[in-house]
Amino acid sequence: KLLRILSTRCMSPAQYFCSGEYKPTDWHHYGLAAPVYTHFTSPIRRYADVCVHRLLAAAIGVEPLPVHLSSKSYLHDLAANMNRRHRSAQLAGRASVQLHTLIVFAGEDGQKEEDAYVLDVDTNDSSEPSFTVIVPRYGIEGRVRLPHLTATDKNIKRDAEKHSISYKETKIQVFDRVRVKIYVNVVQETQKELMLDLVHPIFGEPNEKIEIGKETDISMKVEETPKKRQKSAPTAKKSGSSSKKRRKSKG
Repeated sequence: KLLRILSTRCMSPAQYFCSGEYKPTDWHHYGLAAPVYTHFTSPIRRYADVCVHRLLAAAIGVEPLPVHLSSKSYLHDLAANMNRRHRSAQLAGRASVQLHTLIVFAGEDGQKEEDAYVLDVDTNDSSEPSFTVIVPRYGIEGRVRLPHLTATDKNIKRDAEKHSISYKETKIQVFDRVRVKIYVNVVQETQKELMLDLVHPIFGEPNEKIEIGKETDISMKVEETPKKRQKSAPTAKKSGSSSKKRRKSKG
């Protein structure tokens, strides 16, 4: 599935066109590896199929060709309009998926940790380290950024040929499985974004937190010693006051 996603991503989207405007060698459909391809499904689905049915019916002599379909300029505008509508429908579908994804992960139990697979690694030396992952369980694709690391960090090594990024002994490359945390970040009241944070493998920051924790433990142990000494001081005062009372009683 990952190979299919990466291989089809570099392909240009299919376009409707009038065959009279291009040479037969340009009719090739790269994604389907077909020299000639056109829609021929149920006419209740897409208007492009309705046009194909009418042209085919006229070609085999079943029905006469409508007047407006005999104009090359009309078919050109018709194909351009269908391409725009198709693109708009795709964008609307993606926006709907993004909206409902935010609704799901914005709930009380919305934050999740899931396995993800690396699709792309940013190997640009001038940019902050990041990589793109896909979460198969939810079909989510997003960018995992490492804000605690800078582009000028000497411990970061990027390999454009192997599509990998490494920090000290930790390395991430394309097709690797990683663990990410999925949650919703509220930028403003009307602006929310889906975030993907790296959980495993550890990249830099957690090691620094462990060192800070060790220093904190040492300081806490040092502070415990004065507290024990302070408890012995009141005991000496009490013994002194009791001896004075005994002396007065003797007098």
